Amino acid sequence: MTKLKIKSGDTVRVIAGDNKGQEGKVQKVLKDKNKAIVEGVNLVSKHKKPSAANPQGGIVKQEAPIHISNLSLLTSKGEATRVGYRVEGDKKVRFSKKSNEVI
Repeated sequence: MTKLKIKSGDTVRVIAGDNKGQEGKVQKVLKDKNKAIVEGVNLVSKHKKPSAANPQGGIVKQEAPIHISNLSLLTSKGEATRVGYRVEGDKKVRFSKKSNEVI
């Protein structure tokens, strides 16, 4: 199993596929499948049965998982960058390979 460099709460840009160029915040990372659910990206229509939470039922738009390899982390300046790890003192931190700043 590989180390995933994108975590929940990160802002990412889609770099491949139908949703290329869209940006959003990572809501959840599915480690076992190497996928992430990004807010407002990769929307699919799902047919829902009526329930107590949704008494109307019908067709609902929701986010579907997207593969981690199709995502690129955005820096604070809004640039897409790759992520690296380094040890500072006694802590392991993530940093941007483009700007060399700690994420």
